[in-house]
Amino acid sequence: MRTTLIAALLLASPAAAETIAKDIIAIRAARVITDAAKPALGPSTIIVSNGRITAIQPASATIPAGARIIDQSTRTLAPGLIDAHVHLTGDPGTPFWREAVDTPELSVAYGLKNARITAKAGFTTVRDLGSAKAAGFAVRDAINAGLFPGPRILAAGPALSIVGGHGDVSGFAQLVNDALDQGNTCTGPVECAARVREASQRGADVIKFTATGGVLSQQGRGLDQHFTDEEMRAIVATAHSLGLKVAAHAHGPRGIEAAAHAGVDSIEHGSFTDEAGARALAATKGWLVPTLLPFRATAERLGTGAYTPVVEAKVRAILERRGKQIIAARAAGARIAFGTDAGVFEHGRNGQEAADMVEFGGMTPREVLISATTGAADLLGLSSETGTLEPGKAADIIATDGDPATDARELAKVKWVMTRGKVVE
Repeated sequence: MRTTLIAALLLASPAAAETIAKDIIAIRAARVITDAAKPALGPSTIIVSNGRITAIQPASATIPAGARIIDQSTRTLAPGLIDAHVHLTGDPGTPFWREAVDTPELSVAYGLKNARITAKAGFTTVRDLGSAKAAGFAVRDAINAGLFPGPRILAAGPALSIVGGHGDVSGFAQLVNDALDQGNTCTGPVECAARVREASQRGADVIKFTATGGVLSQQGRGLDQHFTDEEMRAIVATAHSLGLKVAAHAHGPRGIEAAAHAGVDSIEHGSFTDEAGARALAATKGWLVPTLLPFRATAERLGTGAYTPVVEAKVRAILERRGKQIIAARAAGARIAFGTDAGVFEHGRNGQEAADMVEFGGMTPREVLISATTGAADLLGLSSETGTLEPGKAADIIATDGDPATDARELAKVKWVMTRGKVVE
């Protein structure tokens, strides 16, 4: 029916034909991975119109007249990758005291720069889990408006934190701490519920809270549970009542277990995941987002003066845990979604996470690809929009020279990217 209509318009009006031709893109490929869990198709052509896939057809099938052809005929096409944990508005190696100097407007500029770099690396969707109060939202909205190239972004804004814990401003004189306060701390279930509602009011797509201490903050308050069980339950229940998913930054084992019991949708990092925590996460059908790349990136900077002594001590404490959280989670039946913590390391290196998940977490390349496509799409609530290549879904597509379902290193070597129907130049 569609082909008949196009033909009729071509005969009736040269101007109409020109408009249609500009709208249709045909992408030739040697192989197409439509779903990371399924075998690839052979030589094929993907037809795209108005930012969406309209057909996936054999290479021998007729391409609509006048369509713009993109030749990837020696490469594998696959769904655009999803990074469930990034920080677009910051770069690694920035001294912590810059927080007291740099403006929110500057962080937006960083975010737009890093969004393009991230998309160019093959990541067509990201979840930004921590930024200055409105910076992440501004980056998201500018890209959605077509003002700048970049991935689809789900943004959290500032993470909820306990007073004096990871995510609260620290390391300065109290007067400076107070001036830099993001209004993201809370004490007690009632106040924590209010902070969730305020984040929703500001436009958060997801709620993030720091269930435990953290590695890169300028405080030595341990890496285990910070929020109480009651506070965690209030955060999760309030977010879910507003239709928002919840990501819990969590390193220590008891904080991981408590956050899982509270019903969080994902545990971020999960460095010291033990059997009890992994069982709790599996029982509540939560996801682990393991973020292995910071292990590599922080180790590269040890002893260089990049970290203050309190941070360096915490970095050394977790280095032996790389991949162990994946092994524990999988043994218990918990699900794994791809996420990197980009911003702790240089943006654009995101794809290197894949090889580390294989080497240290024991996953197969196909399992990693699933975690970065259908798995992460499920976690983010975007399965109807992205994660697979099929008619009706957004044209989020990457091209690699090799097969990422058999060689995870290919995800760090993406050669061509289309996000929502636009080629990332």
